[in-house]
Amino acid sequence: MEIILRGVFFLTLLHSVLVNGQIYDVLKFGAKGNGITDDSKAFVTAWKAMCGSGGNSKTFLIPSNKTFLLQPLMFQGPCKSPSVQVKFDGKIVAPINKAAWSENKLFRWVSFKEIIGLTVTGSGTIHGRGSSFWKQLHFKSCNDLKISGITSFNSPRNHISISECKRVKITKIKLVAPHDSPNTDGIDISRSSDVDIYDTIIGTGDDCVAINNGSMNINITRMNCGPGHGISVGSLGRDGEESIVENVQVTNCTFFRTDNGARIKTWPNGKGYAKNILFQGLTFRETKNPIIIDQNYVDKGRLDVEESAVAISNVTFTDIRGTSQVDEIIKIDCSKVTYCKDIVLDKIDIATVDGNKPVVECSNVYGKSINANEANGCFKT
Repeated sequence: MEIILRGVFFLTLLHSVLVNGQIYDVLKFGAKGNGITDDSKAFVTAWKAMCGSGGNSKTFLIPSNKTFLLQPLMFQGPCKSPSVQVKFDGKIVAPINKAAWSENKLFRWVSFKEIIGLTVTGSGTIHGRGSSFWKQLHFKSCNDLKISGITSFNSPRNHISISECKRVKITKIKLVAPHDSPNTDGIDISRSSDVDIYDTIIGTGDDCVAINNGSMNINITRMNCGPGHGISVGSLGRDGEESIVENVQVTNCTFFRTDNGARIKTWPNGKGYAKNILFQGLTFRETKNPIIIDQNYVDKGRLDVEESAVAISNVTFTDIRGTSQVDEIIKIDCSKVTYCKDIVLDKIDIATVDGNKPVVECSNVYGKSINANEANGCFKT
């Protein structure tokens, strides 16, 4: 009996040490945190222990003052707890050697999948080292997702990808990469709805936010964007794809030396629609292409025959001011198949850096301009 009791006491003590109540500290599961040792297995073990434990909310702790080297891995749900928090206060780094990624065919580094009520918060940093071309943080089918406080440096590709998620809040994050980084979007959104992004700083060399197919009810506000390619709806309709985007609001954001500002881009011969889009209260500082709708977006050459296009309608640009590095402050290049419809330019005040007269270029557009003198004569009626 004494041996049994001692065994029970030991197991209870061990559980307390490893878990510390509802906190699952990766160090207690064997992680070293020295930036050299591969800590992937310890992270997975801690996650499985936490995710498989029922009861009240659980916390997966990545402690401060430690650097954790991680191979590509996935945190899989669903979890037994109704809510899960990743307390991210340390630093994680990617492998430098590309060979370490050879078995990852999905081009993702750290993934979270099918976790309801997930919160990722803390003062930690993620360093992709820019050594390959994988997406840094990927969230798929994570409803009621919250991300706050974290910083991401030098992602090899997209910093944060949101796919097939509902009810997402992203706030007070910082995403950073060199201005000449290729294909390093800050936040990519696809097939997701009710996404709120606010009070963020993103300068990654590519789109600060890319709103892709299947995105609905997207709200972006109080973002500092740049350097990079601005905030984009699209690209949509590539290779004849049917794309749908609707109910997008981008408000009270500042763009600094971005190659584009507020942009909608679609490929020729696509299908579907992008509608009910608002760009309001934007400030541009030395931005190229401040306002642009491009329905002839192609990487290599143009198609000879356009038979279809993603239909663009009910798009408003209002209360927009600042400076442009180029003379062309507005370009609305729409499809001759579908045209752009119900486009509104209201209270546009953008000056060129060199003092030249601003230029507006429009084609195949139905809409109206209000207090935007440069755009007079731009629209069909």
